[in-house]
Amino acid sequence: MEIQVCGPGCASCELAMKVVEAAVAAKGIDATVTKVSDFAEIAKMGIFSTPAVVVEGEVKCVGRAPKQAEVEEWIG
Repeated sequence: MEIQVCGPGCASCELAMKVVEAAVAAKGIDATVTKVSDFAEIAKMGIFSTPAVVVEGEVKCVGRAPKQAEVEEWIG
């Protein structure tokens, strides 16, 4: 499973990354979590507010850090 956390590295972006990593660990799934900080790449995904979380190419959350329960639901 491919999960991308998009953002420049602000506090909210760092929180989103920690929440996603915690959710992946809690569910025990095999997932690749990557950080995307290039604004051109983020814009190509149709994202214009960060942080954002993208799961398997589908934008799940924009403009806020998600809750761990949300991420766990998205990743099954």
